[in-house]
Amino acid sequence: MLSPLPPALTLVPPGHPLVGRVSPPGSKSITNRALLLAALASGTSRLTGALKSQDTTLMAAALRQMGMSVEEPDATTFVVTSSGRLQVPDAPLALGNAGTATRFLTAAAATIDGTVIVDGDAHMRLRPIAPLVAALRSLGIDAVAETGCPPVTIHGHGSFGQGRVEIDAGLSSQYVSALLMAAPLGDGPVEVALTGSDIGARGYVDLTLAAMRSFGATVEQIDAGTWRVQPTGYGATDFAIEPDASAATYLWAAAALTGGRIDLGLAPDAFTQPDALAQAVIAQFPNLPAVIDGSQMQDAVPTIAVLAAFNNIPVRFVGIANLRVKECDRISALSTELNRIRPGLAREEGDDLVVASDPRLGELAQRNARTRIETYADHRIAMSFALAGLKIGGITILDPACVGKTYPDYWDMLAGLGVIMAPEA
Repeated sequence: MLSPLPPALTLVPPGHPLVGRVSPPGSKSITNRALLLAALASGTSRLTGALKSQDTTLMAAALRQMGMSVEEPDATTFVVTSSGRLQVPDAPLALGNAGTATRFLTAAAATIDGTVIVDGDAHMRLRPIAPLVAALRSLGIDAVAETGCPPVTIHGHGSFGQGRVEIDAGLSSQYVSALLMAAPLGDGPVEVALTGSDIGARGYVDLTLAAMRSFGATVEQIDAGTWRVQPTGYGATDFAIEPDASAATYLWAAAALTGGRIDLGLAPDAFTQPDALAQAVIAQFPNLPAVIDGSQMQDAVPTIAVLAAFNNIPVRFVGIANLRVKECDRISALSTELNRIRPGLAREEGDDLVVASDPRLGELAQRNARTRIETYADHRIAMSFALAGLKIGGITILDPACVGKTYPDYWDMLAGLGVIMAPEA
């Protein structure tokens, strides 16, 4: 594969089924949870199977900035040694566009005795964090986000407080996870309660709870929207991280689209991450259902939306309003870029995405025209639209290096399956 990556990368449709074995990278979601919990735990924790990417590198760097020892003995391991307490950093935490790290550390910073500024890049400064800040303030924590987005300034007093905290999780389940993970460092029990029934991808809260319990937390689920967390703190542990289900969706889709077979070394039902739900949907291609609810597999929606362009019938994606506040407005990005491939291929209807579908799109494989896909600095837009290049000639992905956020080896993986790519001519 090309190194370094060029500004634009053009794919050549392979013209044959993709067959092989691929080991997806470790789960970004679980890696960032485990890194934080290891930093909040007293002792040394060894995290194996971890993802090393832009997002997890930013999390690890922030933890080092707060006094943690974070060693990397090999490509998939972190060894974290901590006293169990984060320390005041010497400068603002610069977290790029890493949403998990930004939300999680905003809550965790409240346990520090001192002032912490949690910040990100220009994209992160457009992503909402006001519900989480409001929840922290209700616990008596001095937190301010003047624009409702990062930067957030937290004046901590060394404790997460105690009592009941209510959170509107309609925009992101990460707000709930952030509160839950910080809660064991409270002065007494903390109840985390949803203010409504809406929550983005509830399965990610289950990931959080499982990780917390592995590090010794005691959490009781009171009802469907309330959890009580005891002030136990955390203990160091060795923790194995499963492969990334969101990354697996590209492989499942590549196999479905080309009629191939890609062995991931792990059955779909062995994943605990919510995006694994996508496999059952992808397996129905080219007869995907007319309506797909993406609310509980949000990061898989771009993958399935590109696959839907080749489906036998149109597909409407519902329950995806949260995609507007991801790394970019993914609903708009998907519609815009699908229409670059063929005008009228997609449209937005409120917060729904409708993909018109055209099973004859694959006949464009030999065309000479080039479709330049804008990726909006969003790894999932880049990886998803690369799938279109498996069937359509001339698909060019701009800023291909943005996949480094969660899947640095993505292009090498495709090359290993026999896909030819070249710099834009």
